[in-house]
Amino acid sequence: MPKFEYVACESSGQEVTGTLEAPSRGGALSSLANQQLFPIRVAPAESATQRSRWARRRVSSRHLTMFYRQLADLLRSGVPLLRSLNLLERQTSSATLKRVVQQVREEVADGARLAEALNRHPYVFSDLAVNMVRAGEEGSFLEDVLKRIAIFTEHQQDLKNRAYGAMIYPAFLMGAITLIVAGMLVFFVPKFQPLLDRLSEQGELPWPTIALLAFSEVTQKYWPLVVVAIILTGLALSKWMKGEAGRQHIDTMVIRAIGIGPVVRSLAIARFCRILGTLLGNGVPILRSLSIAKEATANTVLSRAIGAAAENISEGKSLAEPLAGSRQFPEEIVEMIAVGEEANNLEQVLIDIADGMERRTNQLLDIFVRMLEPILLTGMAGVVLFVVAALLWPIMQTASIL
Repeated sequence: MPKFEYVACESSGQEVTGTLEAPSRGGALSSLANQQLFPIRVAPAESATQRSRWARRRVSSRHLTMFYRQLADLLRSGVPLLRSLNLLERQTSSATLKRVVQQVREEVADGARLAEALNRHPYVFSDLAVNMVRAGEEGSFLEDVLKRIAIFTEHQQDLKNRAYGAMIYPAFLMGAITLIVAGMLVFFVPKFQPLLDRLSEQGELPWPTIALLAFSEVTQKYWPLVVVAIILTGLALSKWMKGEAGRQHIDTMVIRAIGIGPVVRSLAIARFCRILGTLLGNGVPILRSLSIAKEATANTVLSRAIGAAAENISEGKSLAEPLAGSRQFPEEIVEMIAVGEEANNLEQVLIDIADGMERRTNQLLDIFVRMLEPILLTGMAGVVLFVVAALLWPIMQTASIL
């Protein structure tokens, strides 16, 4: 017999939770009524393994965009919320989203608000979406909010895809360089070993050849230890980067790096401005909007600057002043924010800033990729030239002596 989890109230008003067995959800409700309990929520019980498996699964932006857009269209057409969720549950091709929408529908059927039900699935629905839905429910413009969330999600995914797409070729070049060097050290260099050993006994090897032979020998004899050392170093570095000090150090280095630094900074500021403007435009309070938007920068340096700005706003000050004091935001951006605050149209100004910054980011990214390609090709050519020169140098010296 299936089990059901329930949240109910006793006659005294005290809330109780538990599980019970019943042939159906209706049977579970009847059982609770017989116990003089007033049900608040009744849902099929899941094992801890099932809950853990589904709770942390993510849904692609494409499926989420479709979900928001279709839900907005159904609600605008007059279809009730529960029926709309039921239709979307049956239509979605994502198994994870289907399960999540089913749980959201059950929670809404039990009396929960849509924002509250979405908030119980943080790995699927972001804080941005939950807060915008909450504002839409309170302001009776839920359909418009859902449409805006769909547009925003699609826009952010397009921007992310462009950034990833631009880095595919440089990543391919880095992989090619690594494979070529490894192949030369393992297969090509050892063929010269007997000749170079005789020259080494005569003390006629130049330092590049000695360094190359030593590196090749270590690679051939101790490659398992080298692989283990690389893995352990990577794990230790990953753990350090997840800590507060590590993230702060890495984010500072990245944002100051030549070439990629301006791209990262522009992308983070554009994301912050778009999310903040979208939230403010949908009635979310500015302090809550700043709290959500600062996490969207994905950079601790900028997050701290925005956090300081939020503290100043809670004291009645403007947003532009602390952002200018942080020296992390360009002067023209700060000036536009200040004008937007004075004109009382900050949300629209922030969206305009985001549009401009994203165009600038695309230009900077194109320039960075175009610069990176010849740099990587030159580096690959330099490594190959070093290996060839280290092998031929002693041979040419011997030939000149003869």
